[in-house]
Amino acid sequence: MAQSFSFWSLFKISRPANLIIVAFAQLMTAYFLVETSRQGLPVLQDINLYLLVLSTVIITASGYMINDYYDVKIDYINKPNEVIIGKGMKRRMVIFFHTVLNFTGIGIAWYVSPRVGVITFVSAFLLWLYSNQLKRLPFIGNFVVALLTGVAIWIVGYYYQQSELLVLTYAIFAFFINLIREIIKDIEDRQGDRKHGCKTLPIVLGFRNTKRVIFVIAVAFVCAILTVTFKINNASLFYYFGGLSFLFFLFMYKIYIADRKEHFTQLSILSKLLMLTGIISMGLL
Repeated sequence: MAQSFSFWSLFKISRPANLIIVAFAQLMTAYFLVETSRQGLPVLQDINLYLLVLSTVIITASGYMINDYYDVKIDYINKPNEVIIGKGMKRRMVIFFHTVLNFTGIGIAWYVSPRVGVITFVSAFLLWLYSNQLKRLPFIGNFVVALLTGVAIWIVGYYYQQSELLVLTYAIFAFFINLIREIIKDIEDRQGDRKHGCKTLPIVLGFRNTKRVIFVIAVAFVCAILTVTFKINNASLFYYFGGLSFLFFLFMYKIYIADRKEHFTQLSILSKLLMLTGIISMGLL
């Protein structure tokens, strides 16, 4: 009985819903933006694509584990009902699985391509550094997590050396949406972060100034997307981002009026929906 509960805890700590989104994003990127493998075959027939996706999913799961390992005291304050470490899993088991998954993910990526292996190694290291130190610093931790989210999209185009500018557009989209989401999560979790000495943006700058930072990031996001979209000059992209702008401005308005923890929890979910909307739009190109 205890063993099955341990496996269930391992499943939960890996954030399966988020891992599905990551895998879905990479497969959609390959199918709609890359289309053909290096051998000229349909990309979905290339085993290396699935190994690349598997490697990314494994490293991402490992990152969630080490993040929960270092944040267990903070999580007891911010989300006590969701804490797994110390309840369903012992701390040393988390470290064991984190290590095994890291070696496995990096090894698979290296098999696909040494260049991809190096990028995966750096990503795994940054995820550990984020959980250990960067998360407790203003903005830097948010930036690193958002950057790695964008890299998960970008690396598909990089490996296949196809449609790299188009893939980069979606990587930029993923980067900015997740940067905003990470800052929203910091606002949501500021009570526990403050008690344990974290110096996140809401604690250093205050609640209202952090909102202003989000709006500055939103302006930078719009400018970056417009710049790349005009450079690509794809009519479908213009229509897509034009339609998405309505949802995005609604999202920003909700940030403007949000003032309670449950508001920011809803905004975090809405940011995931924005990300999924972006991924699905690849099929329109």
